[in-house]
Amino acid sequence: MKLRFSRKQLGIPYAVFLVCFVAAPLLVVLYYAFTNGEGRFTVQNFANFFTSPNTIGTLCYSLAVAVAATFCCVVIAYPTAYILARSNLRRKTVLLVLFIAPMWINFTLRVAALKEVLTVLEGNLAYHPFLNTVLGMTYDFLPFMILPLYTTLEKLDDSYLEAAADLGADGVVTFLKVTLPLSMPGLISGVTMVFLPSMTNYVILDMLYNSTYIMGSLIGSYFNAYDWHSGSMISIVLLAIIFVITWATNGFGEEETSRGAIL
Repeated sequence: MKLRFSRKQLGIPYAVFLVCFVAAPLLVVLYYAFTNGEGRFTVQNFANFFTSPNTIGTLCYSLAVAVAATFCCVVIAYPTAYILARSNLRRKTVLLVLFIAPMWINFTLRVAALKEVLTVLEGNLAYHPFLNTVLGMTYDFLPFMILPLYTTLEKLDDSYLEAAADLGADGVVTFLKVTLPLSMPGLISGVTMVFLPSMTNYVILDMLYNSTYIMGSLIGSYFNAYDWHSGSMISIVLLAIIFVITWATNGFGEEETSRGAIL
């Protein structure tokens, strides 16, 4: 006797998982964000966030680190992925594996190794906290930018490039009008995978400088001090920012891809 299950039945375990491990924790965070120590509803937690120089400064610093790290990853990853995907190198798969191999090593071990390298090169990390933090973010998140870009560029239809050449477009125009727009899904995916964790990842900053001047560390410091209301409030604000950025980048990616296909 064969058992047959409908799609709805097969989706029940997934729905239970979402309710227990996504929706329920989020509701708990929302509860603490909109209540005070006595359990009463309040928006004072959010007012404190936007009036506190500490939280605003940490948010701006986190955004600056994330933007700088994402920019560095794009500058390094796009040419690398383009060369690997569009060239006729025999062992380009091996080269790709070498680029993403650091992902197989423990995250903290990579940061510790980078710290030792920076210590030898500079002697004192305290002189360049921002630059070294961006370097650490770039080093750790670069594979997340290369892989989606390589996947998108490798699947690029050569007929579009041939059509652009037949219409008289040179290499630069072809890249700007065809290759770049059609690679936007991979670029947007890579930007999202680098930018979002760069805003909240406090391991690099904490291991390099023992500092809490980033959003993830600030949230952790509130929870460690048993101030769940302020910590939950910052988490909700950060979640809203991430949601807006994700929505905006996805819309931009779809628009540019459609434009590239038309051109």
